[in-house]
Amino acid sequence: MNINDFIRHFAEQFDDTAAEIFKPETEFKNLDEWSSLMALSIISMIDEEYDISIGGSDIRNAKTIEDLYRIVENKK
Repeated sequence: MNINDFIRHFAEQFDDTAAEIFKPETEFKNLDEWSSLMALSIISMIDEEYDISIGGSDIRNAKTIEDLYRIVENKK
């Protein structure tokens, strides 16, 4: 797993947000498309793509995409 693949998978969950918006420093909870349903989608994507389980608290504790990536990395 690397950050670029993680960002690509993360961005694929969004329908209306341009792909170039997604960078390691992107504060994903500030995106217009962000919602509790999107959080569930991200949790599901991480489980499917990386076979790692995260919870709502992990999402709450992450500010940027890179923060979330680090949380996932630490659960490997």
